[in-house]
Amino acid sequence: MQLYNYFRSSASYRVRIALALKGLAYEYKPVHLQKKEQFAESYAAVSASRLVPLLRDGDASLTQSMAIIEYLDETHPQPPLLPSDPLGRARVRALAQDIACEIHPLNNLRVLRYLMHDLKVGEDDKNRWYRHWVETGLEVVERQLAQHPSTGRFCHGDLPGLADCVLVPQIFNAQRFNCRLEHVPTVMRVYEACMQLDAFTKTQPSACPDAE
Repeated sequence: MQLYNYFRSSASYRVRIALALKGLAYEYKPVHLQKKEQFAESYAAVSASRLVPLLRDGDASLTQSMAIIEYLDETHPQPPLLPSDPLGRARVRALAQDIACEIHPLNNLRVLRYLMHDLKVGEDDKNRWYRHWVETGLEVVERQLAQHPSTGRFCHGDLPGLADCVLVPQIFNAQRFNCRLEHVPTVMRVYEACMQLDAFTKTQPSACPDAE
């Protein structure tokens, strides 16, 4: 397998965590978003969306981190990243989507660039935009987790899964932009539990080969 990704991309980090939890080897293929390498013709030949991450598994090319992680879970079922019961799977997917669909799209690099370059939003206002959506979005995740306080160390139970793969990268980004996090103690408890595991620490942005 080959993973095209960028070390600071939270979506890429999700997939790196999932691959590590599964114990799957892959070739790391850096695509530097700040240098706009995703728009190069060589990458366009691989990725129609010109986004990261992209996973190549044999002749197949897969995009979108959530779809990639579920593909990995279906093709390499152990250890599972989703619960065995339908309600559990729905809860974990909802937690993951609270971040991947509600927080992340408003704060990815394309949106921040548009705010600054096209709408002429200043640096301070851009950062205030970022912090608003992250902090209020994580409040939702906090309430969701707090509704099931006995589910275990991680987002759902005592084993890390899909929701944890999505949560940890979002906290990394929140810390990078100095977001307020003391209002989400359950979220941070889960984050600290995840960061005790190699799958999360050895794939973090600073540990990537293209880290700057």
